[in-house]
Amino acid sequence: MAEERNNNKAGEPEQSGIPRHIAIILDGNGRWAKKRGLPRTAGHAAGSENFRKIATYCRDIGVEYLTVYAFSTENWQRPEDEVRTIMKLLERYLNEAISTMERDHIRMKVFGDVSGLSPKLQKLVAKTNEISSRYEGFQANICLNYGGRNEIVSAARRYAEDYAAGRVTGELTEEQFGNYLYSAGISDPDLLIRPGGEQRISNFLLWQCAYSEFYFTDVLWPDFTSAELDKAIAEYQRRDRRFGKVK
Repeated sequence: MAEERNNNKAGEPEQSGIPRHIAIILDGNGRWAKKRGLPRTAGHAAGSENFRKIATYCRDIGVEYLTVYAFSTENWQRPEDEVRTIMKLLERYLNEAISTMERDHIRMKVFGDVSGLSPKLQKLVAKTNEISSRYEGFQANICLNYGGRNEIVSAARRYAEDYAAGRVTGELTEEQFGNYLYSAGISDPDLLIRPGGEQRISNFLLWQCAYSEFYFTDVLWPDFTSAELDKAIAEYQRRDRRFGKVK
């Protein structure tokens, strides 16, 4: 195994240190388009295509889960034509994904309040969930109409309803509460990546990222290549993860 690692090119992640779960904030699409004299919507189209490439690369190098922040609960405040374009891109992507998920045995889940999406998008989300339930292996999670605080409040409400109805008893634990989150059943992100130059998490996976390693880069999302992901993973492998303990 050591001999195999020594054959890695500079900057490439060692296979033994691949994060199990990577989360990415897809930031910089609008600025990418503006730099090229294009409408912001062109940046979102480029970002959508890049997600496809990065998801495939993650699967190929052994990542188990990839969770991306595609559209937040606050993004509805953006210009109407931009929101409309993003929704059309999401619809197209989900349609294309459905046609390939069964062939490639890829799982895809949507995290967020899907009731706020159009009926057409809701049907597509339900279809991807149904297909995903049949397979195991790599899973891509797309956060749509998602906010970390909203997720926690919604989980608390559902738990309170179950408790009042007698469906759960005893003292609430972190593990039990986690079962009410969108990410129930999967590991927390090991590595959170934010392209685009900003250094904040913008209400993304607030509960799940309690012990994630953060990686920030000025590279805009449409320009974030597999080589850039290798850099992020290589940096992750240099981190000393103690989870509050002393080694």
